[in-house]
Amino acid sequence: MKSYKVVEFGQPLQKVEESNPAPQGAEVLVKVTAAGVCHSDVHLWEGFFDMGGGNKVSTQKTMNPPRTMGHEIVGEVVALGPDVKGAKVGDKAVVYPWIGCGTCWYCTNGREHLCPAPRALGVNKDGGYADHVLVPDAKYLYPYGDIPTDLACLYACSGITAFSAVKKTVGEDGGKPILVIGAGGVGLMGVKFAQSVLGRAPIVADIDEGKRKLALDNGAIAAIDPRDKDARKKVFELTDGTGVGAAIDFVGADSTAQFGVKALARGGRLVVVGLFGGTFSLPMPMFAFTGCQIVGSVTGSPGEMKEMMDLVTAGKVTPVPIVTRKLDEADATLQELRKGLIMGRAVLVP
Repeated sequence: MKSYKVVEFGQPLQKVEESNPAPQGAEVLVKVTAAGVCHSDVHLWEGFFDMGGGNKVSTQKTMNPPRTMGHEIVGEVVALGPDVKGAKVGDKAVVYPWIGCGTCWYCTNGREHLCPAPRALGVNKDGGYADHVLVPDAKYLYPYGDIPTDLACLYACSGITAFSAVKKTVGEDGGKPILVIGAGGVGLMGVKFAQSVLGRAPIVADIDEGKRKLALDNGAIAAIDPRDKDARKKVFELTDGTGVGAAIDFVGADSTAQFGVKALARGGRLVVVGLFGGTFSLPMPMFAFTGCQIVGSVTGSPGEMKEMMDLVTAGKVTPVPIVTRKLDEADATLQELRKGLIMGRAVLVP
């Protein structure tokens, strides 16, 4: 098999050729037909997450290079371990990558994506920047119906991440459009799921003019530059003067979180998804004065994955723009994403 691995953080991905892994026990070998290049891959490749104030959290122990990245995977089953149930050779499926230990409280209560001892593909275990990937169990395979292959892989991370974040605004949106901050690949998924889950298109905020236009082209009711001195005023004008009931920060920077909080109505909820980095502060009395809520959201549960895929395969979610590249362009594509040059989502095809 051919794969592209992080061997040294911050250095070009290295091409590695080795024998295909042989599935054991309940393992399934999947031939990768497409793999998304996610913005979190940039942080994993860099080797750290920015905690603000000069503090960084290393991904050395998490990644333990050499590591094949790529957690947005779709493919075809080509080999089965002797104990596999619920799959057969030839099955085509999206791979749920947020795999836990399988025995802790989180895993046994449907919250496997929060497991403190994860085995996530493309992070803790080898992933989809390859032509084959080993999946621990067939239960992590989700059929994708008639969805195009290069689109299907994106639902394993940007899709489930956006879906889970939008779900956290249900009942908190005040019957008004929500605010989506950041119109990158995951943010655009948020625009799509806001329409299908909440039944109304969102307001979008992004500093990039091209991404604002892309958001409008993909259904946003308005797209504003949060640096504009009248940006907050525009949000309030679009929400009957009260602010949004919920905002989702797909960037995760101090400035975006501050903008999100300031755009909230009383009792509003800010859902923080992005991993850009930095710190965020808010005077403690403001929580009581405004009744605001700040909630973190990371990927999504296996149950949410099924719910989302049922919605997607039923044709109730329109697709996001996709840029398709060859697997051999994995490193170049990752660098383009790091520099903010990718519009929509990038997908590698072996």
